[in-house]
Amino acid sequence: MPWWLLIAASLDGLTIAWVDSRPGWDDTGITVGLLVASAAFWALFTRRRAWTVALAVGVWIPAAALLRSGDVRFLAILLFPLAGAYAGAALGRLLRGPAAPDAGRA
Repeated sequence: MPWWLLIAASLDGLTIAWVDSRPGWDDTGITVGLLVASAAFWALFTRRRAWTVALAVGVWIPAAALLRSGDVRFLAILLFPLAGAYAGAALGRLLRGPAAPDAGRA
């Protein structure tokens, strides 16, 4: 997985977490939608390990919540970027077509 992809996905996740932490922001649905869409977008470019993209995007909100409250239930938020990342990776595989046959196999 390219390093630039994880950095870009992390920056997206940090931006979403920053917006979510603003005092005037109170729209969970948009935050969840952004987590799913961002993870799906970046996972389009992966061939394996979509979960790393999901963590890069989604770890920031639960991390901040764990530091504030210590409540581990916030880890459930990771389910949304995980769903988006695996959907994006599946769509990417579909768009790229079948993988080239392995030269080592007979």
